[in-house]
This record gives sequence, structure tokens and C-alpha cells, in this order.
Amino acid sequence: MMLKAITGYSTAADSAAAGREAAAMIKKDLKAPNMAFVYSGVQYDQKELMNSISGELPGVPLIGNTSFTGVITPDGFKGGEDCFVGIMAMEDPYMKVGVAGMPKTGDARATGKAVAEAALKNAGRNTAPDYFYMSAPPGEEETYLKGISDVIGRIPFFGGSAADNTIAGEWLLYTDKMVTPDGVSVAFFYTDKPFANKFTGAYNETGNMGIITKLDGKRTLMEIDGVPAVKKYMEWTGQPEEACMGGNLLATCVTAPLGVKDRLGELTAVRHPMNGNDDYSMAVGNDMAEGTAIIQLEASVDELIASVGKTLAELKGKMNGKEIGALHLVHCGGRRAGIDSRIDEVTKEIKSQVGDIPFITEFTFGEYGYEDDGRNTCGGLMLSFTAFGK
Repeated sequence: MMLKAITGYSTAADSAAAGREAAAMIKKDLKAPNMAFVYSGVQYDQKELMNSISGELPGVPLIGNTSFTGVITPDGFKGGEDCFVGIMAMEDPYMKVGVAGMPKTGDARATGKAVAEAALKNAGRNTAPDYFYMSAPPGEEETYLKGISDVIGRIPFFGGSAADNTIAGEWLLYTDKMVTPDGVSVAFFYTDKPFANKFTGAYNETGNMGIITKLDGKRTLMEIDGVPAVKKYMEWTGQPEEACMGGNLLATCVTAPLGVKDRLGELTAVRHPMNGNDDYSMAVGNDMAEGTAIIQLEASVDELIASVGKTLAELKGKMNGKEIGALHLVHCGGRRAGIDSRIDEVTKEIKSQVGDIPFITEFTFGEYGYEDDGRNTCGGLMLSFTAFGK
């Protein structure tokens, strides 16, 4: 038996109507989906949306989160000023999926552990999955991951952080059984079909690099080489102070972010500067560590668009010629903002590589993936593209 996948969507303004319309596109072609990914706009009442989808797809585990400004399906980009929801459901009688989600209770690591235990129970298994998906809000992704790994070990994963349209903290993550702004959800996959993930920023390295010499917590970069972080960034990039202070830094760094390499240099996890502070420190979107190297990266908007097709080609290569049944594409919301009105060019890049393969693309405020030996990690301004074997 082969894996089958179908994508549905709606731009209806009413939450319940949107859920019904998108789900109806699924159920006409799939008899017994194992699960479905759901990504939607913050404009909706998410509980009402999920209930309406469940009404059309009874008993099907749902998992996902709000997405930044839209989704891309085989029928193109859906969103912009419109409400939107996209669904991709998968069906394979030989695949087992355990979905679980819960609000944060206590600390993030304990919550990650509890959700992993719940997913095992829901899958009816007591062994680690072949791979898993995770959704969380921006802020403690790495800590949730540690809790999950406490239960199942270092199993390859993929996913992304919930997003809203204005970075106002309106994001939500959800399953068919819960909706929360602060928590974690997972889908554990058990299957004999091949799987691959390509996790990359696809940026070019510059010669600008230094040592993180001072942090405040894990995500406020105070100093690089003993110099206030924003001032070092201005020195490296040649950007004026105005472009690097406050929220202006968020947009400035889309084409010139920072990155940290893993110990073997095989994966550069992008670190997205979010805000330039009055003391010339900067808030960054993922965890960092003092005494480690950080490098300035760069890419033009043209290169950001072209990287989508390039990364999909690399993902197909990692499947070693095995037929692909579905694609789950996590694209950073910050990159999407930088691409702006040229988003249809991203759709063309995807379609040029995938042809008729079903896919869904979400836009996130944090991306998750792994490299070949299972080094799971989180980053920002990245692409996490996943292929499911047919």
C-alpha cells in the first residue's frame, strides 16, 4: 500500500465555514486519514475552526498552528489580506501516528516530557517513533525538545513555531483536542516508508565572525568580542544605527542574519536578531551560549527566493531516488516578509521541483530540523523541508 496525501484550503471569513470547506476537499479523496496538518490565520476562532474540521474528519488526529500571513498549497499562495486555512492529510494503512498536545504546565522541559509520553500512549506504542513533528510558540523551543528527547532519545524531527501576522503574540498552536498560546504539540510517526528532512538557511557565509562574550539569559546577545552586539553588527554590515535599533533590526537582518555552526560544521543554525536595545544589546530568536563563535551571513532577496527550489532539489537528493508521496514545507515568516509581494515566485520555485506531489507550506517564527546523524536543533530565518516516502 502506498501513502496518499491530499491538500485542502479555504479563505472563507467564517471560522466554521472555512474548516468545513477545507476538510471537504480532503474527505472526498481519502477514506481513513492517519492524521492531518492544519495551518490557519489568527483571524479565526481556532477552537471553532478545529471543531468544524473534526466534524468533517471525525476521529482524525489534527495538529498545527497559526501561520504568518498565509500558506502555500498546490493551488498557490492563500492569505495576504484574506483569512486562510490549509490542511494536508495523509493516509497509509501501514503507518501509525500518535498526536498529543498540552499547555505548558510547570516548566517547558517537564511539559515536553509529558507530551511525549501522551503521544506514545495515543500511538499505542512504547518504543521511539521513526521521526516526529513538533509545534511550539516562540521562546522555549529548545527546552521543549529536551523534554521530548528525555523520553524517546534523539529521533529525527521537523516542524516550526506558531506565528501571527504582526508579532503581537497572538499565535496559537492546536490539536483536535486543545488550543493554547503556550505549550507544545507533537506527532510521532511509525512507518516503514522513507523520510528525509533538509534543514538550512541557505545563506552565504561572510568573513565576519567573532566570539559571544556576554549573554543575558539565553536569547539576549550583549557582546561579541567584548563589543556591544549591535555595534559589532553595524561594523560588520555597514548598516546605520537607525536600521539596527528597535524593531528595525528585525527587517534589516533578513538579508544579513547571524549563525552558529554545529561542532562538525555541517549545519549552520541561523540566529535571527529581533530587536536592537538601547544598551546596544540585541534580542535573538533562539538560544545561544557564551564562548561560542557566531558568524554573519548574507543573501539577497533573489537568493532567498531561489533557495526554495535549491533546497527542494537537495531534499529530493536525500531521498535517494525513492518516490515521494507528500511534502511538508516549513518556511520562515521573516524570509516571507522580506520576499513580500514576490511570494508567488516562491510558489513557482516549489511547483518547478515538486510537480504533482501534494504539499503544504506554513510560515513560522522558528524552524526545526536535523542533520544526518540526528542532531536536532532549532533556528530562525530557515527552511525545514520534509519528504515522506510514497
